[in-house]
Amino acid sequence: MGAGAFEGVRVVELAQWVFVPVAGALLADWGADVIRIERPEGDPYRALATQGIGSERRGVNLSMALANRGKRSVALNLATDEGRALLDELLETADVFLTNFRPGALRRLGLDAEELTRRFPRLVYARGHGFGVRGPGADRPGYDSSAFWAQGGMAHVLSPPDRHLPIGQRGAMGDRNAAMSLAFGVAAALLGRHRTGRGSVVDVSLLATAMWTLSSDVLAAIAGGRPRAATGTEAYVNPLVGVYRTKDGRHIQLVFLEADRYWAGFCQLLGREDLGADPRFADLAARAAHRDECVTALAAEFATRTFGEWKDLLDGFDAPWAPVQAVEELLDDPQVLANDYLGEVALDGGSSYTLPTGPVQFDERPPVLRVAPEHGEHTETVLVDLGHSWEKIIEFKDAGVIP
Repeated sequence: MGAGAFEGVRVVELAQWVFVPVAGALLADWGADVIRIERPEGDPYRALATQGIGSERRGVNLSMALANRGKRSVALNLATDEGRALLDELLETADVFLTNFRPGALRRLGLDAEELTRRFPRLVYARGHGFGVRGPGADRPGYDSSAFWAQGGMAHVLSPPDRHLPIGQRGAMGDRNAAMSLAFGVAAALLGRHRTGRGSVVDVSLLATAMWTLSSDVLAAIAGGRPRAATGTEAYVNPLVGVYRTKDGRHIQLVFLEADRYWAGFCQLLGREDLGADPRFADLAARAAHRDECVTALAAEFATRTFGEWKDLLDGFDAPWAPVQAVEELLDDPQVLANDYLGEVALDGGSSYTLPTGPVQFDERPPVLRVAPEHGEHTETVLVDLGHSWEKIIEFKDAGVIP
């Protein structure tokens, strides 16, 4: 299957910013022909500079490259009748329509789900939105910092209770997670169409993505409880599940959920058989009853070795643990490199730049990464493919239908 999983599938994408365009990029990674419709002035994400990750890498906007790799870009003025008609021509050739425009805007353009699925019964209509397509917030603008992080409960759950303000979100966390769900939904809808001959409407919201991510906390709330704080030693129900600080100020994460299975061996590894023989720590129940003493003893032990020494010591111990790494350390992490979680995008002239390849691989291979299009780069060639002459294309330019 590999890179051809979506070979022959045409996606028309009318979207901007990150969430839905990333879903399109994932489909393009695996062979779909994704035609990205941009307004004449371009996607506003092209000009976003607040994160400091724009065009500092050999003129490449890495954020845009990640969200739009492997696509073709058509610049089209949908405010004109001719521009809207050209989009219809593209939709006649499409298997999937991918959008994050709000319901009101889609209705005004005649691109709402009811209209397009009536006209194109085989079309998979996939939309990503902030808050869902029903209810009082359906037409509200939604970014991941608002719909996913704030309203979805992420900021509340992850912020220490003594903090004056909630912690801030990392860039596009909700967007890229929701994009995976939307791409999965499109794949499922295409499979359904193969079986039934009809398309379907696929919906993914940032709010629902946050709730799914926080399912354990949502289940606790359903059961009448409150999410447990994830900060401080008071949260260590099991002292062998938690983060410990090393001698040089780094951290190691232990996840010994089956604590009794690992306790004796762990104490031997540390050279602390006395801890293993201590009746206060004899089993899971005893360690829970004496949680503070156990955590204090382990914290003192972790403070005797550096981060590197702990990694070397634990490397041969067959139990779930991991170093708490900085993002920049991922760039040369042996597991990242061995599994091709970073890939190179080749540019004309022999240079290249690096992007994350994504979590999905087929047959143990990542997708071959391709460049993202410049704004409107493929407008003329796509119109020629639709059967328009160069004379007609010049007329479109003169009329302001295309830039």
